Amino acid sequence: MKMFKKLAEFLLPAIALGGVVFWYLTAPEYVSDDLLAGMENGDAIAGETIFWAGGCASCHGPTGKKAAGAAENKSAQFVLGGGHGLNTPFGTFYVPNISSDPKHGIGSWTGKQFANAMLKGVSPDGSHYYPAFPYTSYAKMDVKDVADLWAFMKELPAAANSNKSHDIWLPFKLRRGLGLWKMLYLNNDRMVEFENPDEKLARGQYLVESVAHCGECHTPRNIIGGFDKKRWLAGGPSPDGDGNIPNITPHDSGLGNWSLNDIVYSLESGFTPEFDSFGGSMTDVQQNMAKLSASDREAIGIYLKAVLPVASKPK
Repeated sequence: MKMFKKLAEFLLPAIALGGVVFWYLTAPEYVSDDLLAGMENGDAIAGETIFWAGGCASCHGPTGKKAAGAAENKSAQFVLGGGHGLNTPFGTFYVPNISSDPKHGIGSWTGKQFANAMLKGVSPDGSHYYPAFPYTSYAKMDVKDVADLWAFMKELPAAANSNKSHDIWLPFKLRRGLGLWKMLYLNNDRMVEFENPDEKLARGQYLVESVAHCGECHTPRNIIGGFDKKRWLAGGPSPDGDGNIPNITPHDSGLGNWSLNDIVYSLESGFTPEFDSFGGSMTDVQQNMAKLSASDREAIGIYLKAVLPVASKPK
């Protein structure tokens, strides 16, 4: 009995100390207020470019039958009521309403709250967002672009859609633990290091690695959902289990046989060099890319031709 009492006297303080350390390490991190001083003074016109580059309408816009009409109706693409389910190995995440509705969307948010969601994955109530929201890519964005996007988002129509609760496995419902995951994967490091990149290559890197978050789909992940950096943009199984995401590195099993003009034209038209058309979720992505400037599409192509070639894994 004395042995159990001594063991308890040792374990209880150790558990309490471990809990304190865990709570400290998993606390949300916020962007400095100094950096966010201009968040309410963004340029909405410039923000529309960020909106299309980021593919906001692809995930948060209309789904199902409504989506078919949205492709032809620009105003419908701006109704960001969410609801789409993202199937992953961790369960199903439901895309939230990010319209200007103050109750169901983000209409009651401040610019600083929007920036902390985008750059740090932190909600207005201080909880961690799941990385199904690609804030690990958005973390590399310039604050000015975030401010411009916020200015544009505030002008979009409200949608009264209620948000759905995520249907995920029990261990992952404990959001606080995401603070440890963020310590590993949330940073603004470049995925590729170029020596003295010119302006076009730097712009392409910025778009691909941050705003357009191409790696979120085209890069395979490890067992805890982090990028496999050695296979950056090399494709792999679709996260929802439906087919494969293509390799977009300049390897022969990827875009190795595509010229720069082929890439640029495909982003504008949706057609491959073989006159096939994009399918699946890439259809929405291409429609967003088509709204960018020709210069931005070229910059994306230059970056994709410059990254390390990585062979696709056998299916």
